[in-house]
Amino acid sequence: MIGATFGGLFLLLALSVPVAAAMGLVGLYLSDTYAFMPVWRGIGQMAWNAGNDGVLVAVPFFILLGELLLRSGMAARMYGAMAKWLSWLPGGLMHANIGTCALFAATCGSSVATAATVGTTAIGEIRRFGYNERLFLGTIASSGTLGILIPPSINLIIYGALTNTSIPKLYLAGFIPGFLLALLFSLTVLAACALRPAWAGRRLSVAWKERFAILPDLLPPLSIFLLVVGSIYAGWATPTEAAALGVLGALLLAALNRRLTPSVLREVVEGTMRTTGMTMLILVGAYFLNFVMGTVGLTRRVGAFMNDLALGPTLTILVIVGFYILLGCFMETLSMMVATVPIFTPVAVSLGYDPVWFGILVILLVETAMITPPVGINLFVVHGLRGEGSLNDVILGALPFVLTLMVMIGLVIAFPGIVLFLPRAMG
Repeated sequence: MIGATFGGLFLLLALSVPVAAAMGLVGLYLSDTYAFMPVWRGIGQMAWNAGNDGVLVAVPFFILLGELLLRSGMAARMYGAMAKWLSWLPGGLMHANIGTCALFAATCGSSVATAATVGTTAIGEIRRFGYNERLFLGTIASSGTLGILIPPSINLIIYGALTNTSIPKLYLAGFIPGFLLALLFSLTVLAACALRPAWAGRRLSVAWKERFAILPDLLPPLSIFLLVVGSIYAGWATPTEAAALGVLGALLLAALNRRLTPSVLREVVEGTMRTTGMTMLILVGAYFLNFVMGTVGLTRRVGAFMNDLALGPTLTILVIVGFYILLGCFMETLSMMVATVPIFTPVAVSLGYDPVWFGILVILLVETAMITPPVGINLFVVHGLRGEGSLNDVILGALPFVLTLMVMIGLVIAFPGIVLFLPRAMG
């Protein structure tokens, strides 16, 4: 049953069947073959429940928030400020890519939106300042993945909804790993520039007076971050209500900057509808497939199989990590997450691991999948923005950061306190 399920899913995806349809078809096959009742009759109710889940309502709000920041020009000004503040470092604009992605991630919650936003502004600077093109593109693709780790994160919301885990705790758990990973990305750039000084490009000469003058351009994203995350931890709002507050804050800032025009609003709404429709269809398909797998006992069988291996907690986690890394090379990240989390989370919890810790580990693995070929979505986003050359340039530029992510995954496994310190400290 296990082989037929995953084999059928991979076959449908290889045939370019849309992810949501592939999950629904596999669920129908399992229902008709193994279930004692026509489970497929409940797919309408499942779709309705998924669409009306109070937690998942936050997803379109965060997508809308990211679109507003992108279309209103706030992201471009934020990049300009970061470029001037980090110009003293070797490879200055590459550090600006990482810093801007980290700051933008703290407002929008989407990796693709983060990479696309920063890439739109940054790619034109490669030849102007003489940077190594591959490494520069790699910083955008890799640091864009921070969008799903640093709170607020859409993927953390989905993980919380799938596993019934506290989203505020997941948000707290994502802070230290998120900013530590951004620091490790910057250290990777420094190491590369130390080995090959020619890759560092020309330094941007900026006076301290100019740095302080441009500092207000960093305030809009910081204010939205404080509004969204601060309202959650102050107890004023749920994650969904906080996302709505963030949208109101972004609308106000766009209006104050005189960028809230009818054309901008149309682009924002259209982008939000496209992304939300895709995400929710995948979630509905995943909910149905996961329900059928639970009904026919597949989830229980996977857990029993892992326990029968008797590998111990650490080796079992390493097997799960290896499975995710392999799967991430061939499967779109959101569908991979919603298809596997309901199976592997009970296994991890039964071994004594905290579900919050496991959630952050899964997000790190999903981040890795976003920059590993052949289907790493951020690689295609950055290559599309570049508009020329070979995709191999982006892949080779991202490889050092794949190794950095592996180091981060190892640190999280070896030192769980990196993840759990803030959730435990805040109670």
